[in-house]
Amino acid sequence: MKEKKHETAELLRVGTIVNTHGIRGEVRVLSITDFPEERYGAGNLLYLTHPQTKQELELTVESQRTHKQFQLLKFHGLDRIEDVEGFKGCPLYAKELLHNALEDGEFYFSDIIGCRVELEDGTIIGTVKSILQPGANDVWVVEEVGSRREILIPYIDPVVKQVNVEEKRILIVPMEGLL
Repeated sequence: MKEKKHETAELLRVGTIVNTHGIRGEVRVLSITDFPEERYGAGNLLYLTHPQTKQELELTVESQRTHKQFQLLKFHGLDRIEDVEGFKGCPLYAKELLHNALEDGEFYFSDIIGCRVELEDGTIIGTVKSILQPGANDVWVVEEVGSRREILIPYIDPVVKQVNVEEKRILIVPMEGLL
């Protein structure tokens, strides 16, 4: 762990530390990144701002594993629960984007978040705010226009008809009961 000066505006948010895990310095991370196994691979650098001291920290990933819907991370030099307890609730950032080749119909989270979701008739439903990965398919969390209500859109062929990341536009045909 190093104290580091950086601008969080230039960094990509990749997750949030939601809790500790065990007594040996592991943290439980709710991930919002593409390819978490690669993003959190051993030796990779992640950044956070300590909530109490406001120090900007550079953390080197020592190990990573998946447990339920969380990523469990261990950082180099942080070997006790006391070393990481203060990180609860802290967002994690990374500098670089991963540039893996994508198949047709695959997108980076950063391409989808912020897209406008519309019906075939042009009615705007809302904007994608986050992406859940509960199981077989991703679920896009859309904040409805004119309200704070969230609509969950499954990323499946019968619902999502077109994704245009350049125009930040997604066309859907909702299943009965979806809206």
